[in-house]
Amino acid sequence: MKTISMFIPCLADLFLPRIGEATVTLLRRLGLDPIYHDAQTCCGQPAISSGHMDSAVKAAKHFIQIFEHDEIIICPSGSCVHTVKHQYPDLLKKEPEWAHRARRVGAKTYELSQFLVDILGTKDVGASFSGSAVYHESCKNLRRLGISDQPRKLIDAVKNTELLPLKEADVCCGFGGEFSIRFPDISEAIVAQKVQHFINSEADILVLSEPGCLLNVDGYLQRHHPEKKAMHLAELLSHTE
Repeated sequence: MKTISMFIPCLADLFLPRIGEATVTLLRRLGLDPIYHDAQTCCGQPAISSGHMDSAVKAAKHFIQIFEHDEIIICPSGSCVHTVKHQYPDLLKKEPEWAHRARRVGAKTYELSQFLVDILGTKDVGASFSGSAVYHESCKNLRRLGISDQPRKLIDAVKNTELLPLKEADVCCGFGGEFSIRFPDISEAIVAQKVQHFINSEADILVLSEPGCLLNVDGYLQRHHPEKKAMHLAELLSHTE
């Protein structure tokens, strides 16, 4: 197996460090020895979304310089992976050499479940969790990266876990980055509906693959339904009983 490098997104690094810890635990259990570059910073997605393109270009070039010599880059965030794979080349199109370097980096950058199922060729990662789960389809994973079956296959293979259907699983949770900041009332209404579908499913846990979605949903749960639990896919897959 090639050398595995981890890119941990800002939201996980600052607010949900358990995602990074779970990712390391999972990869090591699979016999991998992931490396972590201390110099890594934001991929630039917030700057792109808010129109600060000069800052986004700086972030993109820094990311490329940090990771371009790695063989495989894994990230537990589909939105960050989408930024690297699909937005960097366009962001740097006026500088052909940088755009070329961006495409090379993007070609070896994978979302966690995508790497496990499509590249590593595994579904059973040795996880176990006694209970039932539903899975929320994060927007960038589903609509930009085409990732849907991979997380479900991984959850299905978790020992003692039953994967239940979630109504409107493919509907946005209301986070949307700066959307939740600019339109908080709308965002809260959307996440309230997502949580209600989770409660109606009677599942024990809600599993998500995107740190932003988890931050949004888990925050709402803590305020209104503290007895219910949401977790990142990496957390479930690193869990053993």
